Amino acid sequence: MKSQRLHSIPSIRQLPLQVANQIAAGEVVERPASIVKELLENSLDAGADDIEIQVEQGGIALIRVRDNGHGIRQAELRLALSRHATNKIECLEDLYHLHSLGFRGEALASIASIARLTLNSRFYQAETGYGIQVPSVESEPFPIAHPIGTTVEVRDLFYNTPARRKFLRTEKTELIHVQEVVKRIALGHFAIGLKLSHQRRTLLALKPAITEEEQGQRIAVVSGQNWVAEGLKVEKVTEQLQLSGWLAQPTHSRSQADVQYCFVNGRAVRDKLLSHAIRQAYEDVLPIGRHPVYVLYLQVNSQEVDVNVHPTKSEVRFAQSGLVYQFLTQTLRQQLAEHYPATPRKVLRPSLGSRTAGVQETLGVYQVLTNFEQMSSSSVQMSAQTGPAVGQLGFHSTICNSSPSQSGPLEDCQSGEQLTGIVSVGREIVLKPSVPGLISSPGEFSVSKTKGGVNHLLAPNVNSQTVLKIPPLGYALAQLRGIYIVAENAEGLVLVDIHACHERIIYERLKVAWQNNQVASQGLLMPVTVKLTSLEVDSVEQYKSVFEQTGFRLKRTGTDTIQVDQVPHLLSSAGEWIGLIQDVAADLRNWEESSRIEEHIHHVLATLACHVSMRANRVLTMSEMNGLLREIEKTPRNAQCNHGRPAWVQISLQELDNLFLRGR
Repeated sequence: MKSQRLHSIPSIRQLPLQVANQIAAGEVVERPASIVKELLENSLDAGADDIEIQVEQGGIALIRVRDNGHGIRQAELRLALSRHATNKIECLEDLYHLHSLGFRGEALASIASIARLTLNSRFYQAETGYGIQVPSVESEPFPIAHPIGTTVEVRDLFYNTPARRKFLRTEKTELIHVQEVVKRIALGHFAIGLKLSHQRRTLLALKPAITEEEQGQRIAVVSGQNWVAEGLKVEKVTEQLQLSGWLAQPTHSRSQADVQYCFVNGRAVRDKLLSHAIRQAYEDVLPIGRHPVYVLYLQVNSQEVDVNVHPTKSEVRFAQSGLVYQFLTQTLRQQLAEHYPATPRKVLRPSLGSRTAGVQETLGVYQVLTNFEQMSSSSVQMSAQTGPAVGQLGFHSTICNSSPSQSGPLEDCQSGEQLTGIVSVGREIVLKPSVPGLISSPGEFSVSKTKGGVNHLLAPNVNSQTVLKIPPLGYALAQLRGIYIVAENAEGLVLVDIHACHERIIYERLKVAWQNNQVASQGLLMPVTVKLTSLEVDSVEQYKSVFEQTGFRLKRTGTDTIQVDQVPHLLSSAGEWIGLIQDVAADLRNWEESSRIEEHIHHVLATLACHVSMRANRVLTMSEMNGLLREIEKTPRNAQCNHGRPAWVQISLQELDNLFLRGR
């Protein structure tokens, strides 16, 4: 001890209340957006369903939040501005049964310590309103004219703490943060109306959104893009967890993670565990460097989640984090895998009477071009020199299974129904019904030959209630430059990337084969010792089954070492799987869950699928193209290839009409 410094040791003393409040404000109030968040949450807890936010200079000069909640009693106005004053909890046990957004009782006191604050409110049972100002010579609430509800006005943020004010960004940047807070509140609470204005200019005006359509419209306004119309609705309920919301199609991914909204028990959170789990669900369908788009709502028993782990309550801690992680990943993966309808679309046809010319002149909803000698076989073999045989991969001809007779029935293989009275001439047949009807009842049919020599079927009498089931991707019309299939379905035109679709089909089959034989492993000639931290070794030992299910066999040999004597067959390189074990151990320590082994093996399978799938300039027969279309329809995650690129694109008739300015 250096005696010369003893005389300079300061005494222990109580901090002045103002200083203590300003220090506490540093945890709660980072910028104007922090104040907006706290005040909006107070309004929601007060039962408000109509809230107006006004800001000036990005919230630095003024923040005014007005609501129509139940208000504050006159006698409690001063108490509301003191530290740790709240009506949300009374004892420690209440923290584990929270049903409110705010509960600390620090917000107003912290804000009042670093800004000029005016609090005006009228309790719903009171005849008049009362106001109080901080700092002000007026120490008691004074009567004012005010509707039922509360108005909080915050001016001159950090006026008495210039050291913190200099860390604020530009007015535009601070306004963006304020808007983001309001957007999160808007998406977390559809039943409330919100209005945000800056410099007296309205930026956002939202009415309550009750129906699912209105909620979709609100999401479109808030996110700036109408992805919900094509998005995936999520609904999953278990005994412990409930998940709902919307997922955007992978084609709506973004370069930034700026349209990702996750709510836990109504509270907007940015939780690493949840973000990681959602990201894993998109593993097979997102290009590298892209981020998913979603609005998700997770409901958890209040006793199973701790929201008191961060001063701003933006993070949560789950009692069973592994269960939550697995639930999210599996639910969203399944939703993404099944996003395309498995059943064909149905199209109703109106009566055409005897106007046979209309059948000839009008473009049909779809067209089938097929060679019946080729279609009679159950599978089609491709040349070994150009790639794998389609038949070997299971691409069966599903349009029809037998050669049609001259006037016999043609079976619709998707539905099992028969179309009777169809006439075939030559080796090719073209079904070109008029829009929007199709041949239905038995009758006489004539054949008309066009200039190109193609035979059209003409139906003099058509029933108005006939239903034909059209496959989702329709039927092939042609192959373009050896790269794309041009097909027609009920919606219009479909363009299919042959390589991308074939790659996805093979990849999904390889995954199923691997999952059905997960113990396919190989023993090592010499066991390998892997060095980890002691905490990671503890995690590996605790979750040993995670490794065993994927083909590893290992045991602990020391405080910070494990020994591996068996690895999955697909992971042959020691440098490859040693690093993988280390990464998995880190995941288990942080999340109590890891899918890295599965991801890595999937990456290997994806590479294999890419190498063996059909390449460009491969000429396909019509039956091969249709077989590929039927197969991709049955394949999970069929809208993207293994690298996240689109596998097929739908162009509606309306879009085609717009391109050619039809109807204008």
